[in-house]
Amino acid sequence: MEALKKHYEDAGGDPFGFDFDFAENVLIITGLFYRDYFRVEIEGLENIPPGGALLVANHSGQIPLDGVMIGTGLLLDTEHPRLIRTMFDKWATKLPWVSVFLQRVGQVVGRPENFNHLLESDELVLVFPEGVKGIQKTFQKAYQLGEFGLGFMRLALQHDCPIIPVAVVGAEEQYPAVWESPTVARILGLKSAPVPLQMLLPFIGIMPLPTKYRITLGKPMHFDGDPDDEDQVIGEKVWVVRHTIQLMLEKALKKREHVFW
Repeated sequence: MEALKKHYEDAGGDPFGFDFDFAENVLIITGLFYRDYFRVEIEGLENIPPGGALLVANHSGQIPLDGVMIGTGLLLDTEHPRLIRTMFDKWATKLPWVSVFLQRVGQVVGRPENFNHLLESDELVLVFPEGVKGIQKTFQKAYQLGEFGLGFMRLALQHDCPIIPVAVVGAEEQYPAVWESPTVARILGLKSAPVPLQMLLPFIGIMPLPTKYRITLGKPMHFDGDPDDEDQVIGEKVWVVRHTIQLMLEKALKKREHVFW
């Protein structure tokens, strides 16, 4: 961890507001969830390259704890800890305490110029191409990948950086959404609002269920081409990444014996 701290100190700090000491304190909490609550098993850490890369993962669980666990794993379970830079939606900047917190733990507003700066600086950038729709899936659609956006592939081609496919198993069951409420969605101004089991059975509490996480990082994928190609051309490359992650999910699901262990 000291080497990671020195890296950012030698760079003159972080332009996005990352605070190493603050993040290290937060890591104590996320580490407890990682080690003791979700009991995360992570495979494929050797596939992380020394330079910059795009980590592309499936998204689920109603709240983005999947991203937190991926980031915690790359800090706690690697010989050379790496900070994951995850993009968060611009609406979060309207919530001062939320946006400041996210920035201090190293996360970045999802703008093209920010993506470019991070990749040019050889950072690891985590993206969820399913977007918000990924975490809002109802339980019947668990581990069925939604459509991927094309933007991450254009960035990978522009910066000639590898794509690391990431499959997360366990998050789908942490807040199983059993029903979708148009009324709640309308009140909150959202396109959809799945209702987790915990809201229907309040005695369970608001904590996520203690599912066992299994995270798999695949081998780097390299693509050639023009980032300004037509959507159809880019879409064919995106399909390869999406199909790879879907196969990784299916393999991990076959291996697990139970949701909770």
